[in-house]
Amino acid sequence: MRQSKFTETQIMAILKEADAGRPVNEIWRQCSIRSATYYKLKAQYGGLDASDVKRLKDLERENGRLKRMYAALSLENQALRMSSQKSSRVC
Repeated sequence: MRQSKFTETQIMAILKEADAGRPVNEIWRQCSIRSATYYKLKAQYGGLDASDVKRLKDLERENGRLKRMYAALSLENQALRMSSQKSSRVC
């Protein structure tokens, strides 16, 4: 997964500027982001506080770690099953 070039506090500052009434076109130019990036950030982090954003990122990181762990265990389990099936056919 690609690393964001903005920190949680920077994302919140960008969204608060737009909420304060600053034109979003100016925000895009100042932050060097595209409109799609802005709206993606707004959809994902709109209405959250900085602490909520930090917690969300931590949970996403933990979820990714658990998914990788599950995938590794699933592959190992499948390999063991195939191995036991082959050994039972030989006998």
